[in-house]
Amino acid sequence: MTRTALVSGASIAGPALAYWLHRYGFEVTVVEKAAAVRGGGYPIDVRGTALDVIRRMGRYEQLRAAHLHMGRMTFLRDDGRRVVSLRLDRLGGADGGDTELPRGALTGLLSDAIGDDVEFRFGDSIAELTDHDSGVDVRFAGGDTARYDVVVGADGLHSNTRRLVFGPEEQFHHYLGHCFAGFSMPNHLGLDHEGVASTAPGRTAVLYAAGDPDRVHGFLSFGRAEAPFAAFRDPAAQRELVASVFADGGWEVPRMIDAMRTADDLFFDVVSQIRMPNWSRGRVALVGDAAYAPSFLSGQGSSIALVGAYVLAGELAATTDHRAAFAAYEQRMRQFVADNQALAIGGGGVAVAPATRRGVWARNQLFRVAPLLLRLGAFGGRVAKVKSSLTLPDYTAPAEVGTR
Repeated sequence: MTRTALVSGASIAGPALAYWLHRYGFEVTVVEKAAAVRGGGYPIDVRGTALDVIRRMGRYEQLRAAHLHMGRMTFLRDDGRRVVSLRLDRLGGADGGDTELPRGALTGLLSDAIGDDVEFRFGDSIAELTDHDSGVDVRFAGGDTARYDVVVGADGLHSNTRRLVFGPEEQFHHYLGHCFAGFSMPNHLGLDHEGVASTAPGRTAVLYAAGDPDRVHGFLSFGRAEAPFAAFRDPAAQRELVASVFADGGWEVPRMIDAMRTADDLFFDVVSQIRMPNWSRGRVALVGDAAYAPSFLSGQGSSIALVGAYVLAGELAATTDHRAAFAAYEQRMRQFVADNQALAIGGGGVAVAPATRRGVWARNQLFRVAPLLLRLGAFGGRVAKVKSSLTLPDYTAPAEVGTR
């Protein structure tokens, strides 16, 4: 019989995993609580080893066609006075085809690659998992039941699959001291393929124009000692929290607060990482942010999700023993994940929202000399090395692996 897999989550890691599992002969079902694959969303990056994953899918040209070609990022004081402008295509040591594109463009690319080869169950989620020697019994929130050979949680930072199998999120959640809200709003400043950021102690407001002449992405990020877990499922509480933090903000902040209060695409979350001693238990495994979210401070969340999906599918295809496959997946990915998570530690938060006025001044001085550092090749070298530090294995599934 053909081996079966249930994947929870239809953002990036989930569809990428489904694509590769189907390529290796699995019968794949993807369950997603949303009503459809989500389009739109803020810009994300695909870098380094992840670009090789896209190439092997035959979708590199489609990826590059969606590249945003952002021009500059201008940093301001909290009163709107200019500090410095930097070229966005050089920040982080961009090279080798690194691509920034709307999140929805990447999810659309993955959906196109899958086509009709995979079953999607939208508007549903996993309610219960029972792991047996011969499979995993799944009860869906909609009431249906089914058995699968393996189940993979690709359902993000606040993974439902992880909670069901490994326990409460708090034991794996490492908060990095910052929160953020993202939303779209009218492009009042007429920005064009550029970003503008105004920083006050402990908080930063960003307008990011990614190509739509009428709309921009607004981001409000701020430091907070404790993660506001109670606000995760309460949009009204999220809006009030953000509005209170930025209540006395200058520059475009009052306009941004007004837009945030009524935005229908508000995305609020914390800057956190998921760190786990194991990414699998029995016949259930985790991939992407569900297993090892690096936080947006690393700029590598989407990339390591794509790489992890490729490696997990390949290891499952290479053997009928799910235990051996999961162990090999972890062995190949552990150092790559650790290195990418480390990019967000020890300075990322300071760059986003320095806690003190002196810290803001020091950050601004660093940005003033950044063009010189770029010319000397001393800026972004660590990112350039880490993002490509894993070489993709070539997986060729033996003929007998397609059956159990």
